[in-house]
Amino acid sequence: MWRGILLFLLLAISTVAADAQRRRINPVPFAHEPCSVLDFRPCTPSYCSPLEPGPCIPEIDYPYGENLQLTIESVPAEAERAKYQKPDHDLDTIGDLFAELRTCWSPPSDNVRAGMQMAVRFSFNKAGGLIGPPRLTFATAGVPADIRTTYLNAINSSLNACLPLKFTSGLGGALAGRPIAIRYVDNREPGK
Repeated sequence: MWRGILLFLLLAISTVAADAQRRRINPVPFAHEPCSVLDFRPCTPSYCSPLEPGPCIPEIDYPYGENLQLTIESVPAEAERAKYQKPDHDLDTIGDLFAELRTCWSPPSDNVRAGMQMAVRFSFNKAGGLIGPPRLTFATAGVPADIRTTYLNAINSSLNACLPLKFTSGLGGALAGRPIAIRYVDNREPGK
């Protein structure tokens, strides 16, 4: 008799656990849940290889990040030369802004160091001017202070020579106050 009661209790507990497993709340919103072709419910379409385990949601590769980061090289690679062409119209897109900023850069001619990298962060106002001076966020380690000062002065004078930038009203309103981070890389070979 005790065996029967124990068997009944185990069966009841497993039934309750299975029911709780079926009624589990899904934290993924309905519209963003990946699914299979064999599921009989609406879902977000996704594409994955049949060799990959589980469903996946495709990542969209946006050309620009949301935090507006840009790398400017002193000597661009052949494949990147088109990005260093100055736009011949008012700046209407982030790509236009980045191209304008790339063409503004003129590296220092004296007191240079091969492989020097320096990053600054700043913001524009609606009219295309700087809200404040660029703030230094990174410099190559082990570089003497006079070389860092030379590069920071070159960055400031390059930016000031291009200002004010001519934004369209849409881009000016969208960029006003947003931080822009630029990493300058001096990849010139010394002596050339």
